[in-house]
Amino acid sequence: MKTVIKIEKEVDLKTMHVSAGVRYWEDAVINGIEMGESWDGEGVPCKEGDLWKPIIEIETGKILNWEPGKTADIHFKVCDQCSWFFLDSEGEKYGEQTNEYVHPVLCPEKSGYGDYIIMRVDAEGMIRGWKADRVTEQFEEE
Repeated sequence: MKTVIKIEKEVDLKTMHVSAGVRYWEDAVINGIEMGESWDGEGVPCKEGDLWKPIIEIETGKILNWEPGKTADIHFKVCDQCSWFFLDSEGEKYGEQTNEYVHPVLCPEKSGYGDYIIMRVDAEGMIRGWKADRVTEQFEEE
């Protein structure tokens, strides 16, 4: 007889890969400059087409594909267009979500209410106030 069973497994998560459909790029401040209405996000680190795709080192909160020297105060409205997954130390994928609410870890200093990515990033790509332990909130709910 075939059946599905849940197996608990300890893994060493290393990176979080995000793909967020940003509605309003103009709600970001890059290098201290407010971009203003109808700005298309040109020059935002980790922007690929219409998506914001940071790769975050979980332990430290460093965005590994950040453009060095740029700072950002990010307040992106995403609304059910946030996808992510985690890779462990062996390259195995865990916790993949597609077109969901924003993961709470992407709003380290205040609530984004599931619709916003809110964070400040320094010139080295470090997310201010990063709380690595919030990554596991998703797994605790499952």
